[in-house]
Amino acid sequence: MDRVAESEPATGAPPPPARRGLTRGALGIAVVGLLVFLVGALGGSYQGRLGEVQKNDNAAYLPATAESTEVGDEARRFSDVETVPGFVVYHRDGGLTDADEAAISADLADFKGIDGVAADQVAGPQFSTDGQTASTAVPLIGRTGSTTVNGERLVAVEQEVLKAARAGAPDGLAVHSAGVGGLLVAFIDAFGGLDSTLLLVAGIVVVVILLVVYRSPVLWFFPLFSAVLALGAASLAIYFLAKNDVLTLNGQSQGILFVLVIGAGTDYALLLISRYREELHTHESRVAAMTQAWRGAAPAIGASAATVILGLLCLGFGELNSDRSLGPVCAIGIACTVVVMLTFLPAFLALFGRWVFWPRTPHVDSASDIATHGVWWRFAQGLGRRARPAWIGATVVLLAFLAFLPTLSSSGLAITDSFTDEPDAVVGQRLYDASFPQGAGAPAVIATDADAVDDVITAVSRVKGVSTDPGSVCVAPDFAKLAQLAAGGGFPAGTPAPNGCLPEQVQVQPHDGRILVDALLVDRFDTAAAQQAVQRIRDAVHAIPGANARVGGQAAVQYDTLQASRHDRNLIIPIVLAVILVVLAVLLRALVAPVLLILTVLLSFGATLGVSALVFDHLFHFAGADPGFPLFAFVFLVALGIDYNIFLMTRVREETVRHGTRAGILRGLAVTGGVITSAGIVLAATFAVLTVLPLVFAAQIGFTVAFGVLLDTFLVRSVLVPALCTDVGRRIWLPSRLARAAP
Repeated sequence: MDRVAESEPATGAPPPPARRGLTRGALGIAVVGLLVFLVGALGGSYQGRLGEVQKNDNAAYLPATAESTEVGDEARRFSDVETVPGFVVYHRDGGLTDADEAAISADLADFKGIDGVAADQVAGPQFSTDGQTASTAVPLIGRTGSTTVNGERLVAVEQEVLKAARAGAPDGLAVHSAGVGGLLVAFIDAFGGLDSTLLLVAGIVVVVILLVVYRSPVLWFFPLFSAVLALGAASLAIYFLAKNDVLTLNGQSQGILFVLVIGAGTDYALLLISRYREELHTHESRVAAMTQAWRGAAPAIGASAATVILGLLCLGFGELNSDRSLGPVCAIGIACTVVVMLTFLPAFLALFGRWVFWPRTPHVDSASDIATHGVWWRFAQGLGRRARPAWIGATVVLLAFLAFLPTLSSSGLAITDSFTDEPDAVVGQRLYDASFPQGAGAPAVIATDADAVDDVITAVSRVKGVSTDPGSVCVAPDFAKLAQLAAGGGFPAGTPAPNGCLPEQVQVQPHDGRILVDALLVDRFDTAAAQQAVQRIRDAVHAIPGANARVGGQAAVQYDTLQASRHDRNLIIPIVLAVILVVLAVLLRALVAPVLLILTVLLSFGATLGVSALVFDHLFHFAGADPGFPLFAFVFLVALGIDYNIFLMTRVREETVRHGTRAGILRGLAVTGGVITSAGIVLAATFAVLTVLPLVFAAQIGFTVAFGVLLDTFLVRSVLVPALCTDVGRRIWLPSRLARAAP
């Protein structure tokens, strides 16, 4: 780069017009930066409050059009209270003692007195045939009227239930939670302390990497502090949007938001700081150097952020509410990040001057043309001499990894297989499954026209996967009436009914010609067998003329979630690719280069999933992956992976205009090699932090994105893309005028 160093104006002389424009621009950035700082600082207090507006119920994940959602909406007409079924499981090896049984029976009254427990549905205890295990049904209140209980409250109630059970338990009696409620609470509790844990671990990782990269005891603070401000600004916006139901925030979205902002923010900061240090070798004035650096880096950073934001917003085309919510939540995070990194950070750096780089302080020495010396320049020169073997070799390696892709199982996970550790609810669920009917507590719920209820019961009773025990398929009970009867001394004469169902007096009554039927399944609600049974039940009841029957319940929720995940994956991936292709074409003003970049990112993505399949199966021994996993991995890997290609190719285009295509590619690689590699390491490390969460999904996303970013950084962006572009030559710029310029 042949630049002329700007000279300072003589003392007392009026600044030239260019300097006045420069000063006004720098002042504007500084003012905006100050406002951003105030917003980010205020928003920091809302990071810890995001749990207050989280929603982790079915509505937060399933679309309103799902059949199970429609049945849930109908069920609300029959009761103002919606419960989350759960159990307390007691176990003693060798058999329960008389003292155990007495304590278990005494717990019933304690459970009913706990605020947040559906007292009228507490039932039991029941004992296993081997006499070692007992269980009591203790449903939690999930909704009252239009008010949904948040996750933190559910966790608190479940903990109080277990505390009450363990307080009166004789020595040696094990007490665990189980059922839908226990497993849901375990899932919600896995996100407990999310903000502090993830921020602490991510912060330590980023500090260590930045210390190694910059070898400065000071500079690491600037990008990390700016990223934390960006997270504060994003938290402020998301808190109020979620509180007013403009968007939905769940634990999954919050966890990804934190690592995405820290990782992407550090990436953007690295690019700006690298360009700033480069310009300090030319400009005596730190403001002039930052202004020039900003002009050079802002287009690439802005284009990168726009690509990620657009890719994330494409999730809005999905059916799952969890996908639709993740998009705007993370897009807000990236938008706040790019604003902070292009306003506050440059003002912050320019304010403190050159000493932030100490002890490697840059001075004016006209050495900003780092493209012609250093490790990356030698690497670029060698790559240029062997371009074709290099890109062919890189492609062969990626194809070898890609060959393992068919071994990736993404058909879904049972909730008991969704944890990387073994929470109390999983232990309790295994004990329950070994001792009692697995489908108990989470029946399939059929909403049907009351006139067809007998036909529906008959049809459902014949479905494979539905329990054949008496009372397994019945009109749903009215728990309020059951509670009144229990308080008054028991059931009316003539009970139980011959079919094992409760008497009509304590069943729900038709509402607007509709009624609910419960069907006990043989298998637990989150298993593939239960979901197949739901499919068969739907086929059976949909065929009954005039029934207008729909099937819901927990197993149906699981089934509908998996179906929607597959739909979203197949729909959104092509849309994201098309959007990114358009962005690249506009940015590079070419068509061939964007197509090549998309193909390399796709190859990298497939290779990453292939390696992930091997690691998940043979190293981590996971039972499988959620159908939504490939989609999330794709959005983050492609959107973030294309970032590095944007950083590289925008600089390549800038150098090509001055030096020709071949030299421009090699110079662009040399100039960006160090900063992009550092950025890739930082981003990979921050996403790897997700593995601290005890959830299989988080571990899978964390590993896959981290490995994919490193693969893209060291092989795709450093070897495959520049070597392929060098071999293709100036035709990469077709149909722009650069394609007809010097090679």
